[in-house]
Amino acid sequence: MTNLDKHPSLNVLQPGQPCTSIEVLEPRLVPLGGLRAMTVHRTLPQRQRSLVGAWCFLDHYGPDDVSTTGGMHVARHPHTGLATVSWIFTGQIDHLDSGGNAAAVLPGELNLMIAGRGITHQEISTPETTTLHGVQLWYALPAETRFSENHFAHYVPEPVTLEGVTAQVFIGELLGSASPVDTRTPGLLGAELLLNPGAHIRLPIRPDFEHAVLAENAEIAVNSVATPHRSLAYVPLGADTLKLAAGETGARVILLGGVPLGEQIVMWWNFVGRSHDEIVEFRRRYQAELGFEQAHPDDVGEPTLFGEYPPDQPEPIPAPPLPNSRLIPRK
Repeated sequence: MTNLDKHPSLNVLQPGQPCTSIEVLEPRLVPLGGLRAMTVHRTLPQRQRSLVGAWCFLDHYGPDDVSTTGGMHVARHPHTGLATVSWIFTGQIDHLDSGGNAAAVLPGELNLMIAGRGITHQEISTPETTTLHGVQLWYALPAETRFSENHFAHYVPEPVTLEGVTAQVFIGELLGSASPVDTRTPGLLGAELLLNPGAHIRLPIRPDFEHAVLAENAEIAVNSVATPHRSLAYVPLGADTLKLAAGETGARVILLGGVPLGEQIVMWWNFVGRSHDEIVEFRRRYQAELGFEQAHPDDVGEPTLFGEYPPDQPEPIPAPPLPNSRLIPRK
């Protein structure tokens, strides 16, 4: 069975014909903690679209003057059922997690943290950082790997330069460049593209992938559809060609893609599950394991989800209260 056979409703276009059914998603502003609260621009998830392939979260931040915003200071918090992708353009962030990994997040270098059945971590910009600028991405793990052990990977992709564009492919394959990182998720793409001033490029893409293009630092055109700065252009299944155009200053874009996850997810706070009851359990166990609440009788004797942590770190973040209504699955 081919990838196209798995999607019988796929509307395959003629070879080399870009799809014109582009959906432009505008960002919403979200403050990230602290008295001065660094603001991020969030384009995933949205009410009208929760997933692009398995990608379920996209925060875009900066360039921020750290002397004004205070930088990034996200203390220890949990994740389940997802992976985090940290990719920055300027600055440095120190990563620490309960899987025993301490790493620097540096420009042009991928840090991938697979939460699996559970992990906790913190992300704090360094004192030397004056300008912070980057993206934080999550993708949902499929059923077969979402309860696997947590894992951390680091990769520095070599730039690939073709006429009008330079690409760094940090996940998946594009333009002859392939990332060796095991994502535990089939069919996934993540890349940074630098478009030359006035560039008009045509990229070969997989027609069994959904794609999304973040206009990171300037307005661009995606298959001739204007995409404002910080907005995300969604490209549905079916085309083997993606057309991007930059203005006279050039542009940087983040290109994401993937085979549709094909599963309903429940996403709340920092957890991805499959039902309201799973999220309730994840929250309850996090609260108990970190000492915010008493352990529930059902959890006594169960292996811990969120692991040990080095001492002398900032206090962890407690989980917020659950909503009064049941959480609804999305896809």
